[in-house]
Amino acid sequence: MKILIIEDDAEIRDVISTAFEIRWPEVSLIQSTTGKEALSVLETQHPELVVLDLGLPDMDGIDLLKDIRIFSNVPVIILTARDEEKDIVKGLERGADDYMIKPFRQLELMARAQALLRRAHQLNQSSTDTYREFRFGQSMHSLFIGNREVKLTTTEGAIMAHLIRNGEKIVPFANLAEVVWGADYAGSHEAVRVYIRRLRMKIELQPESPQFIHTHPGIGYSLNASNGTNSILT
Repeated sequence: MKILIIEDDAEIRDVISTAFEIRWPEVSLIQSTTGKEALSVLETQHPELVVLDLGLPDMDGIDLLKDIRIFSNVPVIILTARDEEKDIVKGLERGADDYMIKPFRQLELMARAQALLRRAHQLNQSSTDTYREFRFGQSMHSLFIGNREVKLTTTEGAIMAHLIRNGEKIVPFANLAEVVWGADYAGSHEAVRVYIRRLRMKIELQPESPQFIHTHPGIGYSLNASNGTNSILT
């Protein structure tokens, strides 16, 4: 298994590398200090996970993440000193699967990385989960709504699969957070909202007036595939 660390600060790279080498020695680490180099590594070496700093010398990490998502669903953990809500939301909206603030705890980074990789492995398998017009293709990165195919990231796929399994039952925020991150941590409810917004942008014909993913204020979300389905079959 290969993990790509995109970080220009040598001291932080050493901290991350040491944590993985001690607690996860079977992992092969690849290090990149620029966005351009990282893109080349992703296209040629296909790592299973990316740890991404946003303050790179040649480009903003958010722009790099946007470029990555053009051709890859590789799980991405943003690890950055940017702690403002707008930066966190922007990172998640661009397709990050998790967002951690520096300084970080090594054990927490290991736990989140392992949980994300387990989820990614599950999503690469085929799924028989269906709900009315919703079904998955050869993996849970590929969602079909009728005959229309939508590509999902690892976190989007995990959330959508859980909603499909529950059908019209309301899924609480905390439950979705546990599915995605393994725990309901501070800020996770807002992160779930961001991913739901991303899902709506992909599956809804009118995201501002969602027909399929329903919000239950203060509680969570549920699926309703009974309205408007015929209009998206092709």
